[in-house]
Amino acid sequence: MRFGFHISIEGGFENVVERAKYLGCETLQVFTASNKQWRRTPLEQDKVKRFRAQRIKASLEPLVVHLFYLPNLATPDTKMRRRSCRALWAELERSQTLGAEFLVLHPGAFKKSDANQGIERVIGSLNQIISSTNGNDVKILLENTTGGGTRLGSSFEELARIIAGVTSVTGVTGIEGYVTGVGVCLDTAHAFQAGYPIHTKEGLEETLDEFDRLIGLSRLCLLHLNDSKTPFASRNDRHWHIGEGEMGMEAFERIINHPRLKHLPAIMETPTAEEDNLKNMATVKRLRGKN
Repeated sequence: MRFGFHISIEGGFENVVERAKYLGCETLQVFTASNKQWRRTPLEQDKVKRFRAQRIKASLEPLVVHLFYLPNLATPDTKMRRRSCRALWAELERSQTLGAEFLVLHPGAFKKSDANQGIERVIGSLNQIISSTNGNDVKILLENTTGGGTRLGSSFEELARIIAGVTSVTGVTGIEGYVTGVGVCLDTAHAFQAGYPIHTKEGLEETLDEFDRLIGLSRLCLLHLNDSKTPFASRNDRHWHIGEGEMGMEAFERIINHPRLKHLPAIMETPTAEEDNLKNMATVKRLRGKN
C-alpha cells in the first residue's frame, strides 16, 4: 500500500511536491483551486510543467484530485445541477492538465426530492459529462459517504446503482460491461460511520464480500484512510488520527495489510497539523507488512 495525504496548494503547485516529500508521501491528493469557491484560478502552463516533472522525479503515484465541495450532481435544482456538471467537466480537464490519474467526488445530496430521483440525476449528469470528455483518461471515483441528511452514497447499493446506470460512449451498460471507467474511493471513516463494521476482523471480511458482490473489487481504486472521531454508525463525518479514534489501531493494521486491499494507494485526510501528519505517516508505515 502506498500512503499519502491531501496536500495544500497554498502558494501554488510549485510547493506541493516538497510538502509531500517532507511528510513522507508516496502518493498525494490535491484540490486544483479553492475548495469553497466556484471560481477556478487558471493553471499556468510553466508551473504545471514543473509540477509534473517534480512529481515524476519524486515517484509520487498516483496523483488524485478531489472535486471541490460546491457541485451537487443529485440536486433537483436544474440551474445548480447544470452549473455542477460544467464544474465537474472543467475539473476533469484541469485534472488531465495536471497529469492526475483519478478525480474523486461525492455523489451529491438529493435535497427536496427522494433518493431514487437523486440517483437518476447523478447517473444522467455523469453520462452527460463522460460523453463530452473524449480523450480525457482521468478516472472518476465515487466516494462513499456517511449518509447524513440527504447525502447519497452511504450504501454500496446506492453506489452500485449509479455505476450500473452510467453508460459508456460506446453504449455499453452495467457494472461488468462498462468500459470507460467510473470507480470507487472507499473512505474508511465514512464506511464505519455509515454502519459498515470494518473495525472488526469479521466485519471487514463481510464488508469486502458485500462490496465485491454489489460493485466488484476491481472497481475499488483508492482508499481514504481515516480513523473516526465519532462512534460506529453515527452518520457524523469527523475524521481522526490513525489508530487513535473509534476504529482503533488493530483495525488499521488489518486494513493496510489485507490481501484484497494492500495493493491500493491510500490517502489520509486526518487533521492537518504538521506534527500530527508526520505521526500518522510513521504509524501507517510501521503497520505496513506487520502481518
